[in-house]
Amino acid sequence: MGGAPILICYDGSTGAKRAIDAAAHLLGPGPAVVLHVGVVMTPAEAIAATDAVIPGNAFEELNAADALPVAREGAELARAAGFDAEARVGVGGPTWQGIVDLADELDAPLIVIGSRGLSGLREAFEGSISHDVVEHARRPVLVVPPPRAAS
Repeated sequence: MGGAPILICYDGSTGAKRAIDAAAHLLGPGPAVVLHVGVVMTPAEAIAATDAVIPGNAFEELNAADALPVAREGAELARAAGFDAEARVGVGGPTWQGIVDLADELDAPLIVIGSRGLSGLREAFEGSISHDVVEHARRPVLVVPPPRAAS
């Protein structure tokens, strides 16, 4: 893949872990950045933020700190799979935007992301980060689907 790291999206889910394994199997060792994008504010925090006593960016900083262990876990799994991996955290929304922005910043040759395998109405209602990343990224995206259910 060259010198720039691939970008691996990681949220702690089974799909994200599967994506790391698939990328390692397909690509072999190399540099990687493992990204977890956390929320800027939960709905409860948004209400609390209207209080003049609480600084505007306090929740963003707390949520970034909460997201860091998840990113570190993903980087550790990526290292165990053979990548020279670094953990990174993004905080903001929408999640796909944080992924695409970091991929652009890194000039990542590839984005790796797991998928829950949603389709149709369920995808429309619940949203699909992997679908949004594919739609907006200006680079290749490896979407790793969930395993097929036994028939």
